Amino acid sequence: MIKNRRTVFRSLGFLVFLSSVLCSLFSVLSGCGKPLFRDSEFTMGSFVEVISPDPRAKTIVFNEFNRLDKVFNIFDENSELSRLNQTGGLIASEDLFAILRKSKEFYDVSGGAFDVTVAPLSLLWKRAIKKSELPKEDDIKDALDAVGFDSVYLDENTRQVRFLKLGVKIDLGGIAKGYAVDKAVSKLKEAGVSSAVVNAGGNMYCLGANSARAWRVGIQDPRVAKNLIRKIELKDSGVSTSGDYEQFFVFQNKRYSHIINPKTGYPAENGIISVTVVAGDAMTADALSTSIVVLGREKGRKLIKRFPGAYAKVIDEHDRLFDL
Repeated sequence: MIKNRRTVFRSLGFLVFLSSVLCSLFSVLSGCGKPLFRDSEFTMGSFVEVISPDPRAKTIVFNEFNRLDKVFNIFDENSELSRLNQTGGLIASEDLFAILRKSKEFYDVSGGAFDVTVAPLSLLWKRAIKKSELPKEDDIKDALDAVGFDSVYLDENTRQVRFLKLGVKIDLGGIAKGYAVDKAVSKLKEAGVSSAVVNAGGNMYCLGANSARAWRVGIQDPRVAKNLIRKIELKDSGVSTSGDYEQFFVFQNKRYSHIINPKTGYPAENGIISVTVVAGDAMTADALSTSIVVLGREKGRKLIKRFPGAYAKVIDEHDRLFDL
């Protein structure tokens, strides 16, 4: 039995099968396993869904997401991140400092492919898209001058954050949802919730099991929304999908991804249309999926090998599936 409290939900890249390895979706609807509560709410820029046999899970998760939205929301002028972008420096909260510290680690390990200082570029592209045009090349070059995490100073002792160059701004869109999922899962564990799926627009964590069996997750076909190309079974794992098929725009018959390459200033373009990463936590999966879209398949393979236990499923522009 599935109890739906909200009917509107759109997931990026995943369909969670409310079943275990040997139990079909139809069987669950007929009462196989424990009853599952399924709830969704719009927060942090996307629909967040919670599936759990514990009715307390939804409140715990949504409270944590709403709390973190006030920290990370780049479009809320009153958020902590916006205040940092406006002033160029502050004493950060534990959450903001922690996510910036991890962002620096991913920046270093990816050779700069993952870079939260991409904000001047991402905002430039968003403004241009609203006008149905491409950014001017000179504007892209100007924005690139302010990109690079090396221009962000982090003081571990005081949690001071300071920009070392004019024009630096931070956009946590490639990591914040994964971080929030992990924080929400930690709250669930503290409350004694041992079984749940938290899905924030394609950034997901499968906690425990579903009736003693693994959660089954379907990876969506990036070009045909109702088709699934692979089913994976997960316990206590994070998973994230990035690609050009849910957030993109078309200009003069060319499709552009929303993921910007911080090296070139243009949307990532290397033949990849979808990357799904499984890792020990949602934040790592989130950052790695973004990085691999920017790096491409071969460099992405080298990157993911640096994270024990992590793996990726890559779909290229010819609908071929590759394992990394």
